[in-house]
Amino acid sequence: MVNKLYKGSFFKHFMIIYDPREDGKVWHKLIDVLFIGIVATLCNFNEWEEMEIWALKKEEWLKKYIELPNGIPSYSTIRRVFDFIGPKQFEKCFVEWMKEIVQVSKGSIVAIDGKTMRGTADESNGKKAIHIVNAWCSENKMILGQVKTDVKSNEITAVPELLDMLFIKGCIVTVDALNTQKDTVKKIVKENKADYVVALKENHPVLHGEVKEYFSNEEKNGFKNENIECHRTMEKGHGRIEERIYCYSTDIKWMDARKDWEKMNGIGMVIRRVEEKGNKREERAFHFGSIKTVGEYAEAVRKHWGVESTHWSLDVTFREDACKTRKGKAPENLAMLKRLAMNMVRKDNKRLPKKSLKIRRVSALLDEEYLEYILDINFG
Repeated sequence: MVNKLYKGSFFKHFMIIYDPREDGKVWHKLIDVLFIGIVATLCNFNEWEEMEIWALKKEEWLKKYIELPNGIPSYSTIRRVFDFIGPKQFEKCFVEWMKEIVQVSKGSIVAIDGKTMRGTADESNGKKAIHIVNAWCSENKMILGQVKTDVKSNEITAVPELLDMLFIKGCIVTVDALNTQKDTVKKIVKENKADYVVALKENHPVLHGEVKEYFSNEEKNGFKNENIECHRTMEKGHGRIEERIYCYSTDIKWMDARKDWEKMNGIGMVIRRVEEKGNKREERAFHFGSIKTVGEYAEAVRKHWGVESTHWSLDVTFREDACKTRKGKAPENLAMLKRLAMNMVRKDNKRLPKKSLKIRRVSALLDEEYLEYILDINFG
């Protein structure tokens, strides 16, 4: 039998987390509690008490990987440990681990977007819900890192902090209009050595107005300008027809704004037309970026929308919005547990590649051989 005790990249990266507990009063190793929390979450348990019940049933199996010198910690101990751990250090360990186990190829789309954990709000005590900013890689649908903010408006300062943690050289970074900021764009290009496509709305009224007017005029003229490329897609299914027309122009020498935004090479517009049950609607969105082709633009815009499906999975599959853990550092660390577990089951592209994340979690719960497979492909 292969000795798996504290073996693999997970232990290498997470054993360095500082343990703030008082010496002489510690019954359970920090790494043992971390391991229980992560694997229990992977196995479809989302709350502290559920984790204890699962671990009590799996004690002998757990000893393949961790020592458990004093048995299984209680759920209150598990909760306290995750309230003690410094979230910043936990996040950094997560990012470093992802760098090792996730391949991010040149040209991959890295979408940065925020998600509010609604269940963490405590209106009676005036506590707002925690907001988590995620970096999501479209190539493998995995989260590369996260940073917490107290409210959505603080994303503007959180995004540069998240970018500092990531290794995304050669990727294309996408952000929503809130985070279309000059310093953020400069950091993406200068420090991350990446490209960008950023959304443009009324928070930059002059630039937004210029781009909107430019494409309005070109649309009236049938997009005959040789500097504009257009790409059309059509999707049909379940009684719904969705057409998207992506237009991208590198004809921006006339724009004073290109001097203010690092490596600004082009402006874009996407027209989205949806017909469903006889109802039709049409909308337009505007962007600019450092990329030069409509193919890159279309892929970046389309795949940025994909991050929303990850947020949906966190709510539906991992019940993140239903979580009532509100105090201290625990909510942020519990959010990290769920992202760790989601990445781990997503890495399975051989055993159950066509099954949902929910089915993979249930399979890990019921089938120890499958659970060990998931750990093997993630731990190395």
